Amino acid sequence: MHWKAGALDDRARTGVLHTDHGVVRTPAFMPVGTLATVKALTPADLRELGVEIVLANAYHLHLRPGADTVFELGGLHRFMGWDGPILTDSGGYQVFSLAALRQIDDDGVTFRSHLDGTTHRFTPESVTPETVMILPTSPGPAPLRAVVGRRRRLRLRVN
Repeated sequence: MHWKAGALDDRARTGVLHTDHGVVRTPAFMPVGTLATVKALTPADLRELGVEIVLANAYHLHLRPGADTVFELGGLHRFMGWDGPILTDSGGYQVFSLAALRQIDDDGVTFRSHLDGTTHRFTPESVTPETVMILPTSPGPAPLRAVVGRRRRLRLRVN
């Protein structure tokens, strides 16, 4: 995967993200397929609309149907029926919104499921789509320098 910068001005830029599953011109609209499907639209509908990349939610997919199920069914692209680029979020929204159900450390985050209370671990290596957002960590009482260092170390593990 590689990125090529395009036009640039004082407040914005364009570019092209080249992936194994296609090209994404940025800025890009990314419809959200939280549970590996964009509600009310088929992959053919998305292509007809000019969609180049779809966003999936790592936390929700991890809980239902589960990483093992997605893997057994041929991976996320096959499971979704989408042959284009996929970006999965890191579970970062849940890091903040489910703060009472999670514990952050230098290797990732451990969640207690909001569905049934089971424990689940997220690390950079446990979320393995084509393009992934780095897991954010909350500064909380930690010094900003420590938080930035943690994010950098997590990012280097997946690059």
